[in-house]
Amino acid sequence: MRIKQHPVLTSIVKKEVEFTFEGKTYKGYEGEPIAAALHVNGVRVLRHDHRPRGFFCAIGNCSSCLMEVDGEPNVRVCVEELREGMVIKMQEGKGKLKGGEA
Repeated sequence: MRIKQHPVLTSIVKKEVEFTFEGKTYKGYEGEPIAAALHVNGVRVLRHDHRPRGFFCAIGNCSSCLMEVDGEPNVRVCVEELREGMVIKMQEGKGKLKGGEA
């Protein structure tokens, strides 16, 4: 559920964009947190670290939402803004940088 009208805030509804998660294409709104876009699209598990982790603090404080975004591991998707064409992947544990360890 998204807020579409608000008595104080203006221009709540933004441009709809497409992004890829685990090889599937989804839609969300530009500028909304990636985790929110995934949640609206039915994705409840954001990563695995000995057990499934989901959308928890929503302020970038914990590590429950670390995912790989456009090839970069350990992105906190609860505070990272969605952009057109992003490629998002699940992350196991700490994640790995290309050519090395994270």
